Amino acid sequence: MKKFRKPLFFILLFFCLCAANAQDTIYQIDIDKEIGSTTWRYLRTGLHRAQQQGAKAVILRLNTYGGTVVHADSMRTAILNAPLPVYAFVDNNAASAGALIAIACDSIYMRSSASMGAATVVNETGAAMPDKYQSYMRATMRATAEAHGKDSTGRWRRDPLIAEAMVDERIVVPHLCDSGKVLTLTASEAVAHRYCEAVVENVDEIVTRQLHYDHYTLQQFEPSLFDEIAGFLTNPALQALLVTLIFGGIFMELKTPGIGLPTAVACTAAVLYFAPLYIDGLAANWEILIFVVGIILLIFEIFVIPGFGIAGISGFILILAALVLALLGNVNFNFDFVPSAEIGKGLITVVSGIIIYAVLLLVFFKKLTSKGPIGRLALHSAQDKEAGYIGVPPELQQLIGQTGQAATILRPAGKVVIDGTQFDAMALHGYIERGAQVRVVKYENAQLYVVEVKQEQTKTL
Repeated sequence: MKKFRKPLFFILLFFCLCAANAQDTIYQIDIDKEIGSTTWRYLRTGLHRAQQQGAKAVILRLNTYGGTVVHADSMRTAILNAPLPVYAFVDNNAASAGALIAIACDSIYMRSSASMGAATVVNETGAAMPDKYQSYMRATMRATAEAHGKDSTGRWRRDPLIAEAMVDERIVVPHLCDSGKVLTLTASEAVAHRYCEAVVENVDEIVTRQLHYDHYTLQQFEPSLFDEIAGFLTNPALQALLVTLIFGGIFMELKTPGIGLPTAVACTAAVLYFAPLYIDGLAANWEILIFVVGIILLIFEIFVIPGFGIAGISGFILILAALVLALLGNVNFNFDFVPSAEIGKGLITVVSGIIIYAVLLLVFFKKLTSKGPIGRLALHSAQDKEAGYIGVPPELQQLIGQTGQAATILRPAGKVVIDGTQFDAMALHGYIERGAQVRVVKYENAQLYVVEVKQEQTKTL
């Protein structure tokens, strides 16, 4: 037994030395931009990497003047639910949305020259939004402060009234702020009112003096080019624009025969819409499959079935559902863990894109048919002529009553050839196959209307 004592001693000594030299990992995420989709991606990706690397804690270095409420709310929710402790280091500024994010952290440390607060909801011009917006922000700030609970004496760790005063100038906090002023805390004021654990000048002070990690390795989140691009593409405003392009391309393809530029635009917008969501794990395979099935149904409607019926309507509904579901973190259609606010955000993003397209379509069509080049060719009444409008050009007037041939399928729009010249035309009834004989029956709103000669003869008989 004695001969094993010495080797055992050296083995134990080796493990003790390894344990003594082991360094804890602290992960740092810098938020020094406007709060938005990009910073939200920074935080989400950074928290995930910190957990993968076995970090003991995350330090969120804040130097921001604020940003969008929706992304600030997502960031504060991620912090409150993070499996690792998250500590805020206010490196000069944590204003507006930045204040909400700081309050969500387990502890707050501030540089001596730093400030935090002024979380009133404002619009693009800096003017305060109506009270219903302020009411929501007040409740969010209060709930975030209350989430840290009370100490052993029954006193709030972070007074919810102070958090509300950062939003509403009507709230009075005794010995801190009077009514009529939105609250902003300096570092010393934050320490005095328990909104800051200590005044520090750098991250090392937090780790060594406050968290008491003598030996540590600081890992810093470095955003990749993909993080920047994906953050840009997941901006709700851009997503709404992509939805506009998707539905715009689909609508234009329904109105014109063949596959051309509208299809290319819609497909490109769809890829840009789904790609970052799929990589982030939000858009599942079945959600993208729903979108593809919707597109197939629309193609089937365009090339196989005349008009716009069950296939077209079903395709439109499936596309709409896929666009909304891709924005939600549901699992196999289970929405138990999806916040209602996230559902509302997804619906607003997609519906906004559709509304934008509808408005642009109306404005563009109105200008095009009144003062634009098409408007100068439009057929108007005699009263319009007296008011100075130009009627149908003589060369187009002569086409009424003439016959020609459908150069493409008219579903209902397409092209016809009359006397060797190709014209855009619209089928007056149903659809017309390519190569069919057609007759021009009228010209209205810058559009030739034709009927199939066979159909016309059948009706006469």
